[in-house]
Amino acid sequence: MTDAVVWATLAVLLVTVSFPFYLYGAWIIIENDPVTWAVLIRHLKYIVTGLVLTTGPVLGWMAPRLFERLSGFQAMHAIFGVQAYAFLLFALTGIVRIFQAKRQHNLYGDPDQEVDINDLHEHMGAWRFRLRIGVIGYIACWLIAYLLGMAQYVLRYLL
Repeated sequence: MTDAVVWATLAVLLVTVSFPFYLYGAWIIIENDPVTWAVLIRHLKYIVTGLVLTTGPVLGWMAPRLFERLSGFQAMHAIFGVQAYAFLLFALTGIVRIFQAKRQHNLYGDPDQEVDINDLHEHMGAWRFRLRIGVIGYIACWLIAYLLGMAQYVLRYLL
């Protein structure tokens, strides 16, 4: 049991530490207009760090133990966690297309161009919508999964 407490605590700490990386990564994009290549790379460094801090415990601790003590509480935690990653994949379908269009018009190399992002491609609005919905969905599901996981941790290991 002691070994499980140590690993569960490490997982909780890593996932908890990932959230500020997501927030700071989002803040970088919100505060910088236009988004240059350097800004994008800086943003992605924080987002990828947050994803690694979250995904490591998911793959190393949570997923292998999911069916050991499967309950409704654990099932909901897993469903929201998987749904968060599904929203992330949905966001990536927009991110990749936006990246391609901006790269094609050299907006990362020459950010001073006076170009409305919606004028870059006829489907830009749809891609940006996918990105927004994906990010909002990811954060919402991540927060719900996090709260369920924290409640589960407290009930199992602290009380």
